Amino acid sequence: MDVYLPIANLSVNGLWIVALGGLTGILSGLFGVGGGFLTTPLLIFYGIPPTVAAASASTQVTGASVTGVLAHGKRGGVDYRMGLVMVAGGVIGSGFGALLFRFFRSIGQIDVVISALYVILLGSIGLLMAREAVQALRGTGSKQAARRRHHPLVASLPMRWRFYRSGLYISPLAPLVVGIAVGILTMLMGVGGGFILVPAMLYILGMSANVVVGTSLYNILFVTMASTIMHSLTTKAVDIVLVFLLLVGSVTGAQLGSQIAVKAKPEILRLILATIVLLVAFRMFLGLFYQPDEIYTVYPL
Repeated sequence: MDVYLPIANLSVNGLWIVALGGLTGILSGLFGVGGGFLTTPLLIFYGIPPTVAAASASTQVTGASVTGVLAHGKRGGVDYRMGLVMVAGGVIGSGFGALLFRFFRSIGQIDVVISALYVILLGSIGLLMAREAVQALRGTGSKQAARRRHHPLVASLPMRWRFYRSGLYISPLAPLVVGIAVGILTMLMGVGGGFILVPAMLYILGMSANVVVGTSLYNILFVTMASTIMHSLTTKAVDIVLVFLLLVGSVTGAQLGSQIAVKAKPEILRLILATIVLLVAFRMFLGLFYQPDEIYTVYPL
């Protein structure tokens, strides 16, 4: 079933795009990540221009996050106060990210920047998650996990607030800065930022594990909304047909992922996610050095 994408200016198999959206939704419900870290590279591998892939993936992640937030909110797995602080930072970061996106696009380096960011971030985070999962499965990381606290730098920040759902008494400046970083990455990479946000909430903020996934999705929901608006007003690279196809699969997949997350063993899920992340990072690394099939491309200015 071929479908024409007006902004990307090419035809794609609609069923494959829907299936990709379903995979993104499952990851969203399972791990609290928007799934954009996987959607954008796979769209690029499929032949979608990186600028269109990044802009459209951030829009699609919004839809996938809605159902995930509702599912986790019903069981009390969302710290709304923490989420609002990070959302505020995410909106600020989206503005900075839009300026960076336009700058790198103007000098013709945005494709390289997107790929390089994926290699660096996915590679480092994938290795960290894999090590943590292996330690947990071996039983050597359980004591460390039980003693986990927020980073010493976070403890030194002024103006502390109580975040009761997360069990924290820390400065709101810490989650605000985390939100800004996620907002910038959302604009540049088309990701929800969950693959950065979840480790940051665990290892930097020291949040309780039972609210990390839901709060991450809550933040992703609003930050990707802001990023979509920014892309629509600045880059004009959002392909609504591509977004619709991805949403068809992701909305259903997010519900399925949330159900699996309740029953599955967390250590196994983390190891699976780490493996996927490392494979995507390796493929993006190869893409930086492979000679493309078409060395030159033509598009309207």
